[in-house]
Amino acid sequence: MKRNIHFSLIFFLSLLMFIFVTFPVDARKTNMKKKLHKHHKESHPHSTQVNTYDIMSFGANGNGVSDDSQAFLAAWKSACKVASATIKVPEKLNFLIKAITLQGPCMPGLTLQIDGTILAPSQVSSWPKSSLFQWINFKWVQNFTIKGDGTIDGQGFNWWKNSELSDIQKTHSKQIPSMKPTAIRFYSSNLISVKDIKIINSPLCHLKFDNSNRIKVDNITISSPQSSPNTDGIHLQNTHDVEIQHSNIGTGDDCVSIQTGCSNIHVHHIKCGPGHGISLGGLGKDKSLACVSDIIVADIAMKNTLYGARIKTWQGGNGMVKNVTFSRIKVHDVMYPIMIDQYYCDKQICKNQTGTVMISGVKFDQISGTYAMQPVHLACSNSIPCTDVDLTDIQLRPSLEYRGYEQAMCWNSYGKSQGELVPSSIDYCLRSGGGLIKRIAKSRDSVCYKLL
Repeated sequence: MKRNIHFSLIFFLSLLMFIFVTFPVDARKTNMKKKLHKHHKESHPHSTQVNTYDIMSFGANGNGVSDDSQAFLAAWKSACKVASATIKVPEKLNFLIKAITLQGPCMPGLTLQIDGTILAPSQVSSWPKSSLFQWINFKWVQNFTIKGDGTIDGQGFNWWKNSELSDIQKTHSKQIPSMKPTAIRFYSSNLISVKDIKIINSPLCHLKFDNSNRIKVDNITISSPQSSPNTDGIHLQNTHDVEIQHSNIGTGDDCVSIQTGCSNIHVHHIKCGPGHGISLGGLGKDKSLACVSDIIVADIAMKNTLYGARIKTWQGGNGMVKNVTFSRIKVHDVMYPIMIDQYYCDKQICKNQTGTVMISGVKFDQISGTYAMQPVHLACSNSIPCTDVDLTDIQLRPSLEYRGYEQAMCWNSYGKSQGELVPSSIDYCLRSGGGLIKRIAKSRDSVCYKLL
């Protein structure tokens, strides 16, 4: 009996000891979890879900009237520090954003999810003179994506009205700056993806890449009225390894503009119009050095554009354009479907000069449809002609709006034409030979190789 009582007492004391020791440990664990959870919330107070930063949580109003620039910048600053973070611009709201710079470097995998509408200031007078180069500037960003179902609206109508004024009116108007802002600009950035969004009504270029590499643009819409001056859709300068695909672009200027310092550019499956078509240049302005190489433009539909596939250079320039292919392009009521213009001039009178940006290795393949002015216009330099120009399977007929020349025009252009050619004058357009010029091309090529 005593033995049983003794055993029971030991068991009871052991149970009390177990409860006493275990409970504080569990309590401490629970308390620690609460502290960690609290710390996580304090570290990311505006994150609505894991790694997502809604600009509404940073004080944005979303009414299209109040300035939401600081909320946008604050969301960027927080998300920039977190890998694979997303900045959210919510749908069904309008956010007025003044000129800002969103600067990296940031942690990899940053995404800007635009589902609402971002608005630029509509009044020209509200833009500070120090912010006229661009509206939203992305600088030094890597591994970054813009996507969503939303719209970026540059509200450029007042800028375009000012452009219609005469030079005398502009001189006497203090409210008209000489520069207009680009809507979205990437500077010195790499591994950039822009997809699905809509960019409209930019005062100048809609989407511009400077000194950047490894760019992909997919399934975007860019538009502004045909009357909007100098509003390129996508503008590339000193940029390499670019793919632009499956997009609709219609503006007052070039759908895609490829400028000096660009290489390995692939533009395909684009609907272009209205506008000036897809252009390389103008290159070599003010006797500058211009180098462009390895460009492929394919599977394009152009409607009611001024030009189709075009290369344009200024007289007096230096450098080289080489290895360019325009293929499988369908044109409808395009003024000049095929053009090389080495006498480009945006003034009434330009001085004749002997220097030029050399053009070699350009292929126009399977260009078909209707033209309103002239099917082929190749105007190459008097001093340094174009070489290795191929015209293959060209089928171009006058449109219902036709009011120009049925004959193809080729001046100082060397190369070959083959396949089915309509009009037949294309077959007699190009010269054969050009060996001496090819030797000049080698020296130009070595200069450009160092730059590209």
